Order: sequence, then C-alpha cells, then structure tokens
Amino acid sequence: MPKYTTSVLRLAVASALAMGSLAGIQTSAFAGAGHSGGHNDGVEIGAPGDISDVRRTIRITMEDNFYDKEKIVVRGGETVRFLVENKGEFVHEFNIGTATMHADHQKEMMMMMEHGALEVDKINMDMMEMDMGNGETMKHNDPNSVLLEPGDSAEVIWTFPKDAELEFACNVPGHYESGMVGKVRLQ
Repeated sequence: MPKYTTSVLRLAVASALAMGSLAGIQTSAFAGAGHSGGHNDGVEIGAPGDISDVRRTIRITMEDNFYDKEKIVVRGGETVRFLVENKGEFVHEFNIGTATMHADHQKEMMMMMEHGALEVDKINMDMMEMDMGNGETMKHNDPNSVLLEPGDSAEVIWTFPKDAELEFACNVPGHYESGMVGKVRLQ
C-alpha cells in the first residue's frame, strides 16, 4: 500500500468534507443511537467479551489508509482479543459492525471533524463532550471500536455472533472510501 503525505491526506479530507456539503449530506440526523448508545442497525453483531473467555489474540496494525489484514476469520460465539496499533501518521479507527452501521457512523465522524473534535492527526478529547443532539455526545466509547491517534494502541475484546455479515473499518472521513475496510468471516 502506498504511503501518503500529510498534505495529500489533508486535501483528501477537505475534499470529502466539501463533497459532503455539495451532496447535501445532513450530519445532524443518524439512524444509529450515537457514540454512547452504539450503532446497531437491528443486526446481531455480537457483544463485548470477557477477558477470561479469550482463547485467541489477533493483532491489527493500522497505517495510512489500510489495515495489515484484509480479512479476519472467527468462529461464531468466539471471544477474540484484538490488539490494535496505529502506525500511521493520521487518526484511525478499528470498528466492528455491518456496512449499514459503518455508513451511519461515518456521518457522526464527519460531524466530529466539522466541530473540531477530530483532526486529521489528533483527537481533541475536550471536545468529545459536545452534544450531537438528543443528548448524545461525541465520545467514542463503544466497546466494538477504538479511535487512535498516531502511535497509540488499544484493545477490543469482542464475542462474535453465530451468523452475521460483518466488517472491520475505519470511519474517519475518507478512509473507508479509500479502502480501509476488511471482512469478518464467521465459521
């Protein structure tokens, strides 16, 4: 995967913001319940797991704008510990969900960027308390997701459902569209 310069990615983000405005995308209405309430689109995607149930750890490395894996294979009902590291120069996300959930979350991430809570290479934690409407904040604290600044790492412990069409993706504006998405294959 090619490396991108800071100026090229900033231009891509600015273009994504402009295209969203030109297309009339509204960022104030969401199908999901917001960062603190999850992004469930009615599909069972699994649940936060317990460390005592983990039998396997999968390392995920994020760079600009790709993951080191294109696919993850898990068993239905399996609890997996993901160790996620951002080795890129920009903020990236690891988020487990459906394509519909990612589309909804991308609108929220765009709002975070528009309001200064999220920058290309920085998360402004003090801005995450901002009200997105309906009493929801911009806190990025769903158990199926981590949002990381360059050089940071975190873990997600997740128990997968028996059957679902899931992806892992980065929903920072422009990243999903540039290919920062992978499939979760359930066995």
